[in-house]
Amino acid sequence: MSSDEKFDAIIIGAGPAGTACAYVLAKNGKSVLLVERGTSAGSKNVTGGRLYTYALELVEPGLYQEAPFERKVVKEQIMMLGANGAMTMEYVDYDFGEKVPQSYSVLRAPFDEWFAGQAEAQGAMLAPGILVDELIETDGKVVGVKAGDDEIYATVVIAADGVNSFIAQKAGLRDDIAAQNVGVGAKEVIELPEKVIEDRFNLNGNEGAARVLIGCGDGVLGGGFLYTNKSSVSLGVVLNPADLASHGKSIHEIVQELKMHPAIYPLVKDGTTIEYGAHLVPEVGYHAMPKTLFKDGLILVGDAAGMVVNTGTIIRGIDLAIVSGVAAARAIMKNENVSNVGPAYVKELQDLDLLPTMKLYANFHELMSNRRMVSVYPAMANEMMKVLFAVDGKLPERMDKAMLKVLKKHVTFGQLLADGWRGFKAI
Repeated sequence: MSSDEKFDAIIIGAGPAGTACAYVLAKNGKSVLLVERGTSAGSKNVTGGRLYTYALELVEPGLYQEAPFERKVVKEQIMMLGANGAMTMEYVDYDFGEKVPQSYSVLRAPFDEWFAGQAEAQGAMLAPGILVDELIETDGKVVGVKAGDDEIYATVVIAADGVNSFIAQKAGLRDDIAAQNVGVGAKEVIELPEKVIEDRFNLNGNEGAARVLIGCGDGVLGGGFLYTNKSSVSLGVVLNPADLASHGKSIHEIVQELKMHPAIYPLVKDGTTIEYGAHLVPEVGYHAMPKTLFKDGLILVGDAAGMVVNTGTIIRGIDLAIVSGVAAARAIMKNENVSNVGPAYVKELQDLDLLPTMKLYANFHELMSNRRMVSVYPAMANEMMKVLFAVDGKLPERMDKAMLKVLKKHVTFGQLLADGWRGFKAI
């Protein structure tokens, strides 16, 4: 690659954010270099994973129909695990996106490789296996990147290099990521026959289920997930790393214990683990985003900008990454030959409702960081269900007294009121 060649944009990272940006820019005639340190797009990415289709519709209407998705999610489930049981709440909506399905389960390796290929087809240049070592700056303005002995120049550089963004740190836009701002996620993809998955989750054809797991980390702050794919299920946890360390357990041990839980094992038994991955995940959301998402010649997108929302019932990362990539591309197209497109980028994030969404859920992490949410309340809910359904032939206790007894066993009224107030403020 010639060191005197100059691109309209260099994008570092071929995940959903970087690829979306590359696709839109290349389709509109911009010269784009999409750099990926992995051997292929998606080779280093880990996610639950689930993608909301509206984001791909922003890239190009109808593009979602070509994507290598797994199953259309029609069942939303929340499972609260007890020691030897579980309480599951399920919402089914077969009209979720009647014309355009709302979301699909997705496996990142095939999806990212396909998406990067789509960007290439639009004219972007994909360069895998390249590690960017440094930013090139002139008078405080980013003008390119260094990769080994190569110096490559561009009007603007887009950092899409993930949660622990080396580029954002090099640019002085964020410090090394703080442990309290991330979760450590681990996931297994467990292969099962399609018919077995459909029987176990009561699905028909291409239907899928997305299940959030509460009380699955042996008391460690965090939660879990279970997604149905075509011929596999994705099972995993996202846990607070400091809290995990204090419990003296590895995340691998917790995943294995989760697989053997009596409410989970019947769903995955006889399956074969075909993939295992671990990754850092932005957890805090809006409050952990860099104060500035840009400097002259550089903008941050996706996980590099901390763009993840976790409400406890819905986890959104891939869609926000894609939207941020589209926002970056639109800002660049509206400001041709201008390196400092940062203010225009922030405006696009506002117009596409990404920043307003981040702000709306800004305090949800405080609700989910309450230890009683991951241990006390799941156990209490399960015990209440046991009281509700238990029959032993003896005169049962009055229901109000029985439930009150269970509540007092697990939590004081003061704690209940405090947690209720904390939850109210969070939402």
